[in-house]
Amino acid sequence: MKVLLKEDIENIGLAGEVHKVANGYGRNYLLPKGLAVVASPGMMKQAEAWRKKAEARRAELRAEYEALSTQIVGVSLTFTARAGESGKLYGSITTSQIADAMNEQLGTEIDRRKVGIEPLRQLGEHKVVVRLSGEFQPELTVVIENEDGDIMPASDIAEEAAAEVEEVVQPEAEEEVESEEETDEVDA
Repeated sequence: MKVLLKEDIENIGLAGEVHKVANGYGRNYLLPKGLAVVASPGMMKQAEAWRKKAEARRAELRAEYEALSTQIVGVSLTFTARAGESGKLYGSITTSQIADAMNEQLGTEIDRRKVGIEPLRQLGEHKVVVRLSGEFQPELTVVIENEDGDIMPASDIAEEAAAEVEEVVQPEAEEEVESEEETDEVDA
């Protein structure tokens, strides 16, 4: 089925263009929603008006997305969550939580489905993509801290502590070995 698009439709085309779509998609979705009309000679005359209107709308959206992208890049969100020794969270920070916090901070209404791909399940700093459009996909920074305030996973903290203990214990162990050798020499 050939249809003339009245509005820009993602993954199909821009307003004023003629595209061939599946019959069911055209009849059951595009036509009833008013997104397209059947491509006929009479409708082709209106196509130029729809094209001009859509281009003006796209220019407006592009300017809006550009301004919003610069705001999003500057955003840094911090969450606290419980985590195990390896730094893995008990649960996760979901895209809904990230979207809600970002919308609250910026005063916007960006849909949660456009924020990130999957929930975050690890302590640390993460870059999360916000898909405004195909052209504009800024990244925001999300920092996940342990409830006790550590950003570093507990396993890394444990490794650092073990290395410090090893530095203190090793000289003491060498002194013990030397004293044992001295006692062995005295016994002989």
